[in-house]
Amino acid sequence: MRIAGGLLAVATLTAATPRSTWDQPAHATTPTAAVTSKHPTETLKPLLQQSLPKVKGKTFTSAIVDFPPNARARPHRHGKAFVHAYVLEGTVRSKLAGKPVSTYRQGENWVEQPGAHHVLTENTSRTKRAELLVVFVSNAGDKLKLDDPRA
Repeated sequence: MRIAGGLLAVATLTAATPRSTWDQPAHATTPTAAVTSKHPTETLKPLLQQSLPKVKGKTFTSAIVDFPPNARARPHRHGKAFVHAYVLEGTVRSKLAGKPVSTYRQGENWVEQPGAHHVLTENTSRTKRAELLVVFVSNAGDKLKLDDPRA
């Protein structure tokens, strides 16, 4: 519980710092592919990535995920990462496999266990953007988002 509280505190402080492009993993700077041509997709902007002290092999990464109006992410997973998401702006609808659809508004947050499968992640608005602060605790070197292969 103390680790989760510490991560939330670091995430909050990270959100208040200027967004920089230094020390970014290459995979995190590329927007993901669109689900269909009628929906734009999200983009991931890394804020901070560093090894966790005294936790060998683990990396802390914070990022802003931007959803333009009507944007939808492809179904995906975050590998073995533990994820905390906080809605900075707008409203996001999300569904993890085996769970009901949830809607999160500005100021709300949630966590995802390693291996969780996102079958739906979308901005609910056709006119306003949505933005998340996302914190990952992952194995060093792991990709933070793995889109499902196209069926």
